[in-house]
Amino acid sequence: MNQQITRGIRVLPVLLMLSLFFIPAHAQQTKDPDVIGRWDLTVDKNGKSKPSWLEVQKSGFHRLIGRFVSDGGSARPISQVMVNGSKYSFSIPPQWEADNHNIDFEFEASGDNIHGTMVAADGKTYNWTGVRAPTLERDKPVVWGTPIKLFNGKDTKGWHTDGKNQWVVEDGILRSKHSGANLITDQKFTDFKLHVEFRYQQGSNSGVYLRGRYETQIIDTKSGEPEPLANQFSAIYGFLQPNKMMAKDPGQWQTYDITLIGRTVTVVANGKRVICDAIIPGITGGAIDSKEGEPGPILFQGDHGPIDYRNIVITPAK
Repeated sequence: MNQQITRGIRVLPVLLMLSLFFIPAHAQQTKDPDVIGRWDLTVDKNGKSKPSWLEVQKSGFHRLIGRFVSDGGSARPISQVMVNGSKYSFSIPPQWEADNHNIDFEFEASGDNIHGTMVAADGKTYNWTGVRAPTLERDKPVVWGTPIKLFNGKDTKGWHTDGKNQWVVEDGILRSKHSGANLITDQKFTDFKLHVEFRYQQGSNSGVYLRGRYETQIIDTKSGEPEPLANQFSAIYGFLQPNKMMAKDPGQWQTYDITLIGRTVTVVANGKRVICDAIIPGITGGAIDSKEGEPGPILFQGDHGPIDYRNIVITPAK
């Protein structure tokens, strides 16, 4: 063998070893911290458990960012999650809170568990804990069962409220004539197809909560909006915006046909598919709890103004 070739073969391993010392730090593979991911939180507010949700993401090589959902309101962006050893922190401005102070969080995460404190906009400190949110992926095709009429057109049998009941039945229509309690099915569901018809007055607002945790927004919205938003008609509130605004004028009956399989949702609004096989990241504000891995009810929001419902049919998965 040529001596120059032999010498080159001997030198090559040395060069490869030396090259490892010159790989940029950001190019080396490092384990992501446990905090990255989606978390289902429970906040202890004066002895009452309130659901919340947190997502932490990596942005670029080092910075952590995220989103937070409180027990009310929509998903709020977190511009940066600060790191101090094993502890993390961030601060976000108030949203619908009456006080005008930032909300400050400090927490730690290990494995599939997380815990910390929050200083709310009112200055009070609350403890919270959480678990890693389930993926809710389905490994088998869905087989649909028999459709069930959730509303019999006569009374609210099969439903209950979370407060003083203002819901009535008139001429086969389920009505909330003024703001009050939410209406919740006694029965709980996992995956399903839901058909619901509704009618709102000008300026009114309601919502259909899937498993009691994911709100499909109902709100008086002008049809033909050039840029539908994630807080408007037919959106999954705060997360998923419709691809087209299909809202009718107030006083007209409208329809939603919603399919929920795991986290995957499709919404057909007034005959138009406006959200197609999209992933719901986490619970929305107003959720009954943060236990995403469990079955949940259908909930109609009744605390945001007058709303009418009829022809409510659910087809659960077997």
